[in-house]
This record gives sequence, C-alpha cells and structure tokens, in this order.
Amino acid sequence: MLISYNEDYEKITMGLLSYISDLKDPERLSEELALYENDPNRNIYLWQSEETRNLIAIIGVEEEEDLILLRHIAVDPSFRNEGLTYVLLDHLSEKVDKKRIVGTLETASVISNWQKKKTEK
Repeated sequence: MLISYNEDYEKITMGLLSYISDLKDPERLSEELALYENDPNRNIYLWQSEETRNLIAIIGVEEEEDLILLRHIAVDPSFRNEGLTYVLLDHLSEKVDKKRIVGTLETASVISNWQKKKTEK
C-alpha cells in the first residue's frame, strides 16, 4: 500500500533513496530530501509490504496541474524483479486520478515500459 512520507520515515526514506545512483552521496541525498520536504508540489510515497508491513519501495514525484513527474523510484534489492515497480505505478495512477504520469530522463523508460505493459492487458 502507498503511504505518504512524514518525518517518522526519514531514515528508511534516505535508505531507499540511496539505491538511486545519483543519490549515493549523503550530502546530495540530504539536499534532495530537503527539496521534497520544503516544496509543496513534491511528494514522496512509500510502499508498505502487506506481508511484512516493512517499507520496501519509494516513489518521488512532482505534481503539476495536469501531470505528475516521476522524479525517483527505488525498490529494496530483496524485492526486485517481482513486478513491484509496475504495482507502485498502478497505485500512484489511482491516487492521482486523471493526471498523466511522465518521467524524467532517468525515469522515462520505466514509465514507457509500464504503459506498454498496461496496454498489453
């Protein structure tokens, strides 16, 4: 289930964000988290496993009037290759209703693959 970030989740959020290659440096990671905390258009959502209740994935987005920009997405390595990325995007899509989800240069391929998978169903 997708849950909204709050300061209680700061350490796990930093841990999940650190799986993203350009956020490996602790100083850069702290700066990025501060952007999410201080910009009302930026939001972080965490994925809580229904089986373990652990937080195992993260999505960072920037919300505009009619679209959602997927800035970051990361899954705990123990849960990769299980299709969780697409589940996260499905739930995000439901959460943001009619807004179109687009990607950055880094996340565009994830969005494209997700959209292809949805049309194949």
